[in-house]
Amino acid sequence: MSAPAPPQVRRRAGVVAALGTAQTLAWGSTYYLPAVLAGPMAREFGVSSAWVFGAFSAALIVSALLGPAAGRAIDARGGRGVLALSNLVFAIGLALMGIAGNLWLLAAGWLVLGVGMAMGLYDAAFATLTHLYGRDARNPITGITLIAGFASTVGWPLSALFEAQFGWRGACLIWAALQLCLGLPLNRFLIPGTPDPAAAPAVTESQAGAPAAGNEAPRHAMALLAFVFSAAWFVTGAMAAHLPRLLEAAGATPTAAVAAAALVGPAQVAARVAEFGFLRRTHPLISARLACIAHPVGAAALLLIGAPAAAAFTLLHGAGNGVLTIVKGTLPLAIFGPEGYGRRQGLIGAPSRFVQACAPFLFGVMIDWYGAGSVALSAACCLSAFIALLVLQPGPPASAAGRVAPSAPHSSGPG
Repeated sequence: MSAPAPPQVRRRAGVVAALGTAQTLAWGSTYYLPAVLAGPMAREFGVSSAWVFGAFSAALIVSALLGPAAGRAIDARGGRGVLALSNLVFAIGLALMGIAGNLWLLAAGWLVLGVGMAMGLYDAAFATLTHLYGRDARNPITGITLIAGFASTVGWPLSALFEAQFGWRGACLIWAALQLCLGLPLNRFLIPGTPDPAAAPAVTESQAGAPAAGNEAPRHAMALLAFVFSAAWFVTGAMAAHLPRLLEAAGATPTAAVAAAALVGPAQVAARVAEFGFLRRTHPLISARLACIAHPVGAAALLLIGAPAAAAFTLLHGAGNGVLTIVKGTLPLAIFGPEGYGRRQGLIGAPSRFVQACAPFLFGVMIDWYGAGSVALSAACCLSAFIALLVLQPGPPASAAGRVAPSAPHSSGPG
């Protein structure tokens, strides 16, 4: 019979479970909301769905602008208060949308959601875990992405169910209530406000200064990472909006295109499990390079073979996208260390949010012009990110780059 898990292991697993659940709610009730509710909203106000998606894009831009400030606040005081406040902001934004009597109040609700997204999505969660665990945050970061990877799987059906039963306004108000009754308690009462005393020595040591001599991060590393994640998130936004349409342009039937596109979610989760199980002992830079090359390989198959390669393309894209979500949190940690992590994440992530806001429109135009050939653009984006990652070096040695001691890898995951 195996010995009981140490208290530190149980505490960390509890934090991962709570934060992962809160992130699932946060993503499901914000980022994944317009896919289901944009149509009903637009019909009631007599505008096109593009108007609603435009308001959503504006929310992403607000999130990009405020991200660095949210990161600085987490660096200074920890993430519990910021994440709890995000639940209140989400609830206000969703409630404004639910009671909106005109387009401008609806738009105001989306902009408020943008403020909440700056404070309450992955960047803030990653910064919170880094504040708590220092360089040992890699496995907890992976853990919450494993849980929140099901946000669309949970959020889309629930939004559709709420809308069918209570209309889109009722759906917004229910999501607002869930933010207050579920998200707020999880973030406020189950996320520690200060680092675990058992983890404090590792945090103190890692925050004492820059990486070891000879392993300093190059000055251009932040710019390179900002470029890498902007290129990758352009592809993520483009595929999220147009993947079934792209597969149809490659020759797949509408039914086959939807079925293939549905493989993205399972591929993301499977790749994250692989990252947690096999790649966590390597530097996150290796995971990042593998993730960036996956989409171009799939794109080449789609261009050369056509519709028969639709499932393979989707699986490769989904796997790469799933790992990229993790390395967006772990790679800056490994290169720069935990000091100033939240602010740095906000700065690195801001360009990618701007790009992601524009991706659906720009890639839609590309499909109109070039059909399936437009996948060459997304492949080029990922290839350019891959080349940029080749310029970066692993940085600090394994003992300081976020890899935990042999007894610790299983301690920071969700189970």
